[in-house]
Amino acid sequence: MARIIVRMRGFAACCLAIAAAPLAAAPIDELAWLAGCWAAERGDAGSGEIWTTPAGATVLGTSRTVRGGRTVAHEFMLIVDGPHGLMFIAAPSAYPAASFRAVRVEPRSVTFENPDKDFPQRVIYESPDDATLVGRIEGQHDGRERRVDYPMKRIACPGGAR
Repeated sequence: MARIIVRMRGFAACCLAIAAAPLAAAPIDELAWLAGCWAAERGDAGSGEIWTTPAGATVLGTSRTVRGGRTVAHEFMLIVDGPHGLMFIAAPSAYPAASFRAVRVEPRSVTFENPDKDFPQRVIYESPDDATLVGRIEGQHDGRERRVDYPMKRIACPGGAR
């Protein structure tokens, strides 16, 4: 529990640093397609992501990976309109928080990048239709280009929210 609290403090410090700067115009409302509950196609029941609708210059997300009936990984995520455009901040359970800047925003697709980070250097979300979401991480790992896709399907959110 103490480890989670320390990690959340780091995540909060990242968020506060971005929120303290004056906001620049950015297309966060164009990410409304991301909102909802998404079940991982290749994971155990309970694995997936939940994203909020854009509000207050942010989109909040969480992910959970379940194996054998136990949560083995989780991640807290934030997309924020910052002074340099959209930023994706991820705080995975086993690693320090990292920030990625949006380099491409298209209808139903967004690419975030941090070329100075170890793997991954890119985080991509694409949604070809209302029922499908693919999260992807890419970049150099051990001198080779690597890509990992996380296909998901829309599900009803707990409590009946969309």
